[in-house]
Amino acid sequence: MTRPSHANASVPEPWWLGASAAAPWGLSQLQADEARAHWGPNSFEPQAKRSLPMQFLARLRNPLVLVLLAASTISAATGDIANAGIIVLLVLLSVTLDFVQEHRASNAAEKLRAAVALRASVLRDGATLEIPVTEVMPGDLMLLSAGDRVPADGLVLEARDFFVNQSLLTGESYPVEKRPGALDGHATELQDALNAVFMGSTVVSGSARVVVMATGSRTALGEVAGSLQAEPPPTAFEVGMHRFGLMIMRLTLLLVLFVLLVNVILHRPLLDSFLFAVALAVGLTPELLPMVVSVTLSRGAMRLAGRRVIVKRLASIQNLGAMDVLCTDKTGTLTEARISLARCVDADGRDSARVLMLARLNSTFESGLKSPLDEALMAHPMDTATWTKIDEVPFDFERRRVSVLLDRGDARWLVVKGAPDDVLALCSRFERDEGRSLAPLDAVALAQLRERCHALERQGLRVLGVAWRDVPADHPHADVRDESALVFAGFAAFIDSPKAGAGEAMAALAKSGVHVKIVSGDSELVTQHLCALLRIPVAGVLTGQEISAMDETALRARVARTTLFCRVNPAQKNRIILALRARGHVVGYLGDGVNDAPALRSADVGLTVDSAVDVAREVADIVMLDHDLAVLHEGVREGRRTFGNVMKYIMMGTSSNFGNMLSMAGASLLLPFLPMLPAQILLNNVLYDLSQAAIPLDRVDAADLHRPRTLDMKFIQRYMWLFGAISSAFDALTFWLLIQVLHADAPLFRTAWFVESLATQVLVIFVIRTRGRPWTSRPGAALSLASLFVVAAALLLPFSPLARFFHFEPPPAIFFAWLAGMLAAYLALAELAKRFFYARLAGAAPSRTRRHSPRRKAGV
Repeated sequence: MTRPSHANASVPEPWWLGASAAAPWGLSQLQADEARAHWGPNSFEPQAKRSLPMQFLARLRNPLVLVLLAASTISAATGDIANAGIIVLLVLLSVTLDFVQEHRASNAAEKLRAAVALRASVLRDGATLEIPVTEVMPGDLMLLSAGDRVPADGLVLEARDFFVNQSLLTGESYPVEKRPGALDGHATELQDALNAVFMGSTVVSGSARVVVMATGSRTALGEVAGSLQAEPPPTAFEVGMHRFGLMIMRLTLLLVLFVLLVNVILHRPLLDSFLFAVALAVGLTPELLPMVVSVTLSRGAMRLAGRRVIVKRLASIQNLGAMDVLCTDKTGTLTEARISLARCVDADGRDSARVLMLARLNSTFESGLKSPLDEALMAHPMDTATWTKIDEVPFDFERRRVSVLLDRGDARWLVVKGAPDDVLALCSRFERDEGRSLAPLDAVALAQLRERCHALERQGLRVLGVAWRDVPADHPHADVRDESALVFAGFAAFIDSPKAGAGEAMAALAKSGVHVKIVSGDSELVTQHLCALLRIPVAGVLTGQEISAMDETALRARVARTTLFCRVNPAQKNRIILALRARGHVVGYLGDGVNDAPALRSADVGLTVDSAVDVAREVADIVMLDHDLAVLHEGVREGRRTFGNVMKYIMMGTSSNFGNMLSMAGASLLLPFLPMLPAQILLNNVLYDLSQAAIPLDRVDAADLHRPRTLDMKFIQRYMWLFGAISSAFDALTFWLLIQVLHADAPLFRTAWFVESLATQVLVIFVIRTRGRPWTSRPGAALSLASLFVVAAALLLPFSPLARFFHFEPPPAIFFAWLAGMLAAYLALAELAKRFFYARLAGAAPSRTRRHSPRRKAGV
């Protein structure tokens, strides 16, 4: 991103050239409140949400609702005020039911997201506070350290080995060191602003004090937020829901046009025919589907919150349930993450205090994010007061090492610690006899040292190589070029005990159809030893070196049959995720470091822990408060539970409800009168929706939680035609009964069919909600009560004072005897059809072919 030159008098110079370098005191709380009132929150989103009345009115913009309201207005203008009032009332009832439920679900989800919102450290009133990043204001003094996400644009006032990754804005591959101080007048581009940091960057190492200069849309990131903060592409579930909506829309349009054409040809009243057609469209439209999805997902999120799992993006719950591959690091997941130093050995394999001293010095003075290995070394007390840090080459995942330049007065050393192979490759000599003598590192010695390292790894120990070199006393800075001709000192070996229950959790995930793959920067020997202890079967191993030699086609061929990916860097982790997705898998990734951000972004569902660095928590979809695969297994089951309940509503809407609407369209062709009045259709629809509103609270059979499932349109279409045909067949039987046996006139016909259609399409939920026998699967209490209440209301309405408003009349007693018999026959046939469908027509598991472009999440 380029800034215009300040030489152009019409364009102001960038703020990092003209800003004062004087250290401010930050803001008081009063000043911060005034700044918020002036500048608004530190975000790209609109400051104010729409009021509740405006949100409610927005739902009235649904085209079908608008058509109904317009038609009711015309009806009132022609004198039929009662009918118009009933239509308006029923429309408002339907919209209100949808609005209230979805609003409650939205509020619950928002509270969960707030629980894991990113926070920033600032000075306010002379005290250090942790505040939400949205509360950071211009003038605030930010305190940044390794692992932080930079929350706003600011000027660096103080810095200590402060390296920042700003590739999001500038495209630079490597971290950039930021320092306080004035720049020359030509530093007009972002990559030249070495005294400034920008929102969206990540602190790789060091620490700094920064005064905030710009927030929200006024930042450099805010100027390009439209392209960098695009909404993530829809999940497989969202795509499936969209396709389902299009299918229903096409069917609705065809039926409505058919009904209108027939009624016009038969010279029936145009307004009544129009209202009938629109009411039919409302009956076919699954208007409660968004509410059912939102409430079901929100309920799932609340249940997961009870298990200490916070969902940031509701749609990711379904992806969690559909996940069939989970990629995870082993530290903290398969191990206790309580790393301790086991041994420090020299090149001869003897325990060495000198190797411990060198490794401890490196960990003490490095300014990057302290790893558990550093903490294990620093747990061993040692006096480092005689040493002074001069400079540092921070850790990165390409070099896999960190170097510190230290001075003791009589000596100046570069001390290096990192991956054994990488450190050994930089050494030309190695120490003997506790450093008293040096020997050349020839091929034989190198092979012996590598075998010594492998022997430690085969014991399950994580190993680091330690090396050093003398530099001149006036050597002022350290850079990568200094990491050469090193003297190898020895190995530091660490132990991380296997986590109790990790093996059982892995087995439970595998039994549920989720294959766990370990993606680690550790040695394959260490990882295989851990898998043996936990009795985890290993199907194949790939190392980072092998992956780097593969093209994408070769990698896709190997990933499915590989369990362990070892010694991999962040780019290789990302390639693994994309290769698995390209093979049609729904992939989850569990990671907590800066290096995990690309893979978290590319996975179908990104998972992290609450202790993760800011950038990992920002891009993740789900935040686990406990680093535990057993809890994750519960999350997978919850995802499948939400999917199961959403599918119940879809299957209800595409079976009996679709069949009834199809019958209504056909009856309008054969009968000399409308088979049901528009107000009766709308009442039928409202009562049906009322019974279905309890679906999110229903139980899900254990059998539906055993395997991942995705939305399959062919499955739904086959289900719709089979059960729609059965429903229409029973409607035809009802027509014959009413006309040939009961000799019903128009009011009785409409009343009887209203009762029969509502009873059949509501009670069939007890058959459809389970793949097994209905009497062995207990439905939720709310669903049972709602369904029975609606059926009772349908039976009593013709005898109530409301009957005259809807033009109902009491059916004869013989009708209810026939109705009981038809209901029993219908439910029995539906049960037989269900068994036939799942045995013969359900088909194979749905395809998982997916696009494998990475998702783009906010600021990454």
